[in-house]
Amino acid sequence: MDLDVFVSAHRAEWERLEQLLRHRRRLTGREADELVTLYQRTATHLSQVQSSAPDPALAGHLTSLVARARSVVTGARKASWRDVGHFFAVGFPAAVYRTRHWWVPTALASIVVAALLGWWIGTHPEVRAAIAAPAQLRDMTRPGGQYETYYSSHPATSFAAQVWTNNAQAVAVCLALGALLGIPVLWVLFTNMLVLGTGIGLMESAGRLDVFLGLVLPHGLLELTAVFVAAGTGLRLGWTVVDPGPRTRREALGAEGRAAIGMAIGLAAVLFVSGVIEGFVTPSGLPTWARITIGVVCELLFLAYVYLLGARAAKAGETGDVAADDRPATVPTAA
Repeated sequence: MDLDVFVSAHRAEWERLEQLLRHRRRLTGREADELVTLYQRTATHLSQVQSSAPDPALAGHLTSLVARARSVVTGARKASWRDVGHFFAVGFPAAVYRTRHWWVPTALASIVVAALLGWWIGTHPEVRAAIAAPAQLRDMTRPGGQYETYYSSHPATSFAAQVWTNNAQAVAVCLALGALLGIPVLWVLFTNMLVLGTGIGLMESAGRLDVFLGLVLPHGLLELTAVFVAAGTGLRLGWTVVDPGPRTRREALGAEGRAAIGMAIGLAAVLFVSGVIEGFVTPSGLPTWARITIGVVCELLFLAYVYLLGARAAKAGETGDVAADDRPATVPTAA
């Protein structure tokens, strides 16, 4: 393609489209039809430039022009409470369900790692000695020690907010940095399992593992599930960089990235529930069986939410991506 000839042949159409966009509020019916026609032609021109004669300046100008024209042609759509309801009833559970082949193995592997770390620490005195001095370990694991008082060391409301913030940050790292081949996700997972394994090992060596599990399970089931879902999604996003499938890498990352952003919002709500449990239920005076029962019920409700609502939505074609009208314009690709 001779770029100069191409620009000369179509410059008048682009300038006319610019003119119509500047006066879009006062267009007649005939001019509106002309705007739509010029928008379609310019989108085709952009595709031709990108595929046959890539020129950054011209491609950037036409991309901006097509985007502005598209917003006028399709119209702006305001979000409503119906969108929020649709997201939590359909979009979010479908996205979690679609990534189950990533986060379920991630969860199982992570739990095995935490259990092995706990066994290693609990059965090797030299490892515990490297963690802290014997007096410090006794202060951490004794009745009324740091592990037990941790959950009641601050007012319930502020503690729940702090826990929610910290966990939301971990989830955000998994989802936002997953595209870096999943490496940051593996680090987040390992640090979380190291903390859990250390608690298991130290309390088991003190003969108080049942107390530790009674404190962790009420909120930990839902909290760790949210982390595993985020980690699995982040790893899937990283794999999309390696193998985008039949789509172009940009299209695949765009679709999976938008779904991941939506999942971040949904998982923040899940972590809010686990934070409330950790702030108000875990340190409460309820019997251990009652606290664990609350945690198990919340976990089962979340899994039912994913595997019932999510499975149904996924089979209906829902992916968790934003609505088609809200996605960036997709221009034709020249053969």
